[in-house]
Amino acid sequence: MKVEGMSCTNCALTIDKYLKEQGLQNVKVNFIGGDVSFDMLDNTSVEAIEKGIYKLGYTVKNDHQNSNSKQTYYGFLPFKNNLQRFWFCFVFTLPLMLHMIPFLHIHFLMNPYVQLGLTIPVYVVGMDFFARSAIKSMQKGIPNMNVLITIGSTAAFIYSLYGLLIGKAQDYLFFETAATTITLVFLGNYMEDKSVEQTQAALKKLAVSQKTMANMIAFDDKHEEQIFQVESKDLRVGDLVLIRNGEFVPMDCKILWGEAEVNEAIITGESIPVRKATKDKLIGGSIVEAGTVKAQITAVGQDTVLANILKMIKNAETEKPPVQQMADKISAIFVPTVVSIALLTLLINYFFASQTFAESLLRSIAVLVISCPCAMGLATPAAIAVGLGRGAKKGILFKNARSLEIFKSITQVVFDKTGTLTTGKFSIAQFHSTIDENDFKTLVYSLEKYSNHPIGKSIAAEWKTKNDIRWSAIEEVKGLGMKATDKEGNEFIAGSFKTSNQTTPQEELHNVYVSKNGKLIGWIDVKDELRPEAAQVVQILKQKGIKTILLSGDKTEKCVEVQKTLGIDEIIAEQTPEQKLQHIDRLNKLSPTAMVGDGINDGPALAKATVGISLSDASQVAMQSAQVVLMNHGLKNLPEALGLGKHTYITIKENLFWAFSYNIVAIPVAALGFLSPTFGALIMGLSDVVLAVNSLRLKWKKVM
Repeated sequence: MKVEGMSCTNCALTIDKYLKEQGLQNVKVNFIGGDVSFDMLDNTSVEAIEKGIYKLGYTVKNDHQNSNSKQTYYGFLPFKNNLQRFWFCFVFTLPLMLHMIPFLHIHFLMNPYVQLGLTIPVYVVGMDFFARSAIKSMQKGIPNMNVLITIGSTAAFIYSLYGLLIGKAQDYLFFETAATTITLVFLGNYMEDKSVEQTQAALKKLAVSQKTMANMIAFDDKHEEQIFQVESKDLRVGDLVLIRNGEFVPMDCKILWGEAEVNEAIITGESIPVRKATKDKLIGGSIVEAGTVKAQITAVGQDTVLANILKMIKNAETEKPPVQQMADKISAIFVPTVVSIALLTLLINYFFASQTFAESLLRSIAVLVISCPCAMGLATPAAIAVGLGRGAKKGILFKNARSLEIFKSITQVVFDKTGTLTTGKFSIAQFHSTIDENDFKTLVYSLEKYSNHPIGKSIAAEWKTKNDIRWSAIEEVKGLGMKATDKEGNEFIAGSFKTSNQTTPQEELHNVYVSKNGKLIGWIDVKDELRPEAAQVVQILKQKGIKTILLSGDKTEKCVEVQKTLGIDEIIAEQTPEQKLQHIDRLNKLSPTAMVGDGINDGPALAKATVGISLSDASQVAMQSAQVVLMNHGLKNLPEALGLGKHTYITIKENLFWAFSYNIVAIPVAALGFLSPTFGALIMGLSDVVLAVNSLRLKWKKVM
């Protein structure tokens, strides 16, 4: 759900508490983006949940509503946002503030009845927004910051009204305090909203839902091709589309005809166009910069790559890393604590500090107004939103917020070899067989076409044939290879040296061994190249004091060769997936470890590592077991991913330090009378802006 109207952590806690009271599980609430998710129960309706959230003072924005429409109101009065409320209140508050200017005394403005008349519209608008939210939050047992604003402005208004009624208005005149407090809090809330909005700018840019028009291909009764335009949202899997030079790719699709240069920056962060040809996949949202293609739609709506990425990012945003848990606990008791401090301020100043009741009340109102529980709640989500946005723009996807925080302590990085440090695109160097060459190629293709391993895929692509063998059974044994049985009951294996039944070390020189009923009938050698960026990535990590380890199932000789070329600190070769898992477990116990793999055979090890990092094609992004995905085989982005995680955590700590320091300093200053409620209201709003601006530094900050 997208919920509007949340202004602070306590708002999120209120909704969180309500949903859990309904028995819902896996509840996640993000007050910055307004994203709310939970697991539905069979006996619970979405409509009932929406109605319950509305009763709390918030509104669920339905998918059918136009994203640009302003149909949501958070009160009985028809104001659509805090800026409108501010300008309305400002018109009435400005005359009240004029008498505060030393050389400008307008006599009639000092009339208490005039001040009452000017204050009432402001107070009504303020209570329509703040009081309704405050009452509903208290009903749920989690009072929010609007409780403080409501109590402070109401105290000033009622005190002034009381003085007017007993005929001593000049001694009780705080109407301008009530009006300026409400007006400036609206201004502060608006500035906070805009600042927080900027922290999500990168993510919103990724999520822009344009009404892209697609050129759909259909055939008439004469089987002649006809082209007509439809909205991309109306496309279905299997539809044919024509994509011309300069047009958006409407949905995920596969090229059937033509070639094109495609800009995939929306997904990979790379602005350099990628050449695409027949059978290549196109990602919805990318742009054809040169060429024309005909393609078949392979995924629409929530099944597209972009939709899966956005879902992944939203899940990461709503998760709370451990560093935020203490702040949330404090936020939950913050408002009652501040109300108690304000009451003590009133009593101590009046009874023990020899202050007048008016001055004592003014100081207690200042305490209420300047306190800011929002800052503590905003500290983590603002930084995470910017960190996730910068990562997404660079093709670095974090599946959860926890991984961002954990990066701070990573001391060693483990690399898989094939498809990670190497390109993963193999070509056949040489082969040998004891059977007919064509029969051997057909046999190997028939086995390897079912393989998920890069070597198997490359061999199958090079030896592709239409006359493949139909197996009665076939399976892929991870770490060993492909195993199949034909209709006559013969068993064939294409796999590693361990499947070859050979015993002499000299024979352990080849990549793939092919056997029939346990007897070796041939072998294949392939060649692979190191990624051009691999050496630079390893050197950057070593410069930062991070140990590099190569953990591979490949032969020791080949791993040593890679180690010498790249300068890797340690190698662990000839390991099965189970052994890799054991080594990762051992390394984790020594110190926090990141594992980088291709996400195919390394799934268990990636999941076991402190942080699993997968290099993946965009089309596989939703299937990875890693916590971080580097899009488009972006090994070059590994140092930035590590640095971004570390600096996001640093930003969170800076934000929390500011949030706690602000409240620790501001409350005593207000209690001692050094700050008026008017300035307190403005400073309270600015305190959140400071956090947002500090978080926005992550957009440009050097993290490598």
